[in-house]
Amino acid sequence: MQTIFPSAAVLRQNYALVSALRAQGFTIGAADKVKPLPGDLFMIVEGEAPPVSSRTLVLAEGPVAAVPFSDGNPARLSYGPDDAAVASGFASAMLRGAHAPVAADPESLALYALAERVAAADITVLVNGPTGTGKEVLARAIHMGSTRRDGPFIAVNCAALPETMLEALLFGHQKGSFTGANAAGEGFFRAANGGTLLLDEVAEMPLALQAKLLRALQEREVVPIGATTPEKIDVRVIACANRDLQTEVTEGRFRADLYYRLSVFPLSTKPLAERPGDVAALAATMVLRHAGGRARLPWVTRAALAVLQAHDWPGNVRELENVIQRALLLCGGDAITPDHLIFDRAPAAEAPLRADGAQLSNIVQLSEFAAIRETLAACGGSRTETARRLGISERTLRYRLAKAREQGEDLVRRASA
Repeated sequence: MQTIFPSAAVLRQNYALVSALRAQGFTIGAADKVKPLPGDLFMIVEGEAPPVSSRTLVLAEGPVAAVPFSDGNPARLSYGPDDAAVASGFASAMLRGAHAPVAADPESLALYALAERVAAADITVLVNGPTGTGKEVLARAIHMGSTRRDGPFIAVNCAALPETMLEALLFGHQKGSFTGANAAGEGFFRAANGGTLLLDEVAEMPLALQAKLLRALQEREVVPIGATTPEKIDVRVIACANRDLQTEVTEGRFRADLYYRLSVFPLSTKPLAERPGDVAALAATMVLRHAGGRARLPWVTRAALAVLQAHDWPGNVRELENVIQRALLLCGGDAITPDHLIFDRAPAAEAPLRADGAQLSNIVQLSEFAAIRETLAACGGSRTETARRLGISERTLRYRLAKAREQGEDLVRRASA
């Protein structure tokens, strides 16, 4: 928890900003009551002497301007009442760092406050939410807020690993235990010992491997491939899923016992469109993150912010980051305007997925979905047989079905209808 010591003048002139930073997790200290510690931060108004230049944010009134910390010099922020949301985002990002978690919307602030309490308890956590909503960022915040913060944080995307190698990569293997095992492998569980293991897209894990994961969680031990003796592990597991695991359990794609073992404390991230209060803070943070060492950060104008807040963000935070990176390339001055904003695609309501659409990718995707649906129906719903006939792995088939569900089409149900 970082502590900021604002001067008396800051408390008089910028109290709203101080309150916003307190809501975002900063501790507000009083220098006349508590002695600042090394690493604490300071806020002063223009004209006051900075206590520690490299950790002081200077506030001023006037034309908008954001100057980040550089070469031991203070950061500077100038703004008016109409630009308070973006100013708060810049202040938080410059004081906390460009890669720290961002929350300004009331629901996001409540989520991170809850995550802070969860971090103090060494329990398994399940984070559910759509793709691109910051599940890994939340998981990392839980790790950094826990007693395991000095241990490793290892993130594993279960959908990205080869299915035939997933068991060895998770639990390790001994030399010679299978073809190509020319050396022993530690495995992610043992590599994360004393820290946190993030299992992202855990819904993509094969059922057979889910049973072994369940045992590892229950017994706190793993048996590497080729070994006969289990090894104790001290790992906190955080699992992430972009699909509703309760639905996956009902439809037989996820083990119920594993679901209840993972879901000791469930947390949920929401789509960016449902938390508009985060947009200004995220945009400001991403300007700082991708500014490329500029001496002065381009300001997100009120008109540009209105456009960003009106967008429906089908790609969530990742799409917003893309938009800000493009805007930084296009804007030649110190301001990002609506002319600099290029979105990945129009809102879904304006550009539905249609066979007569102009984009070839839409037509290809529709044809792919139709082929899977028809083959599923011909195979009586058997995914194994469907994958065989289509010439793809069951893992690839699961990924395609999940992608169709994200587009609003349940191919399994349509095939059985």
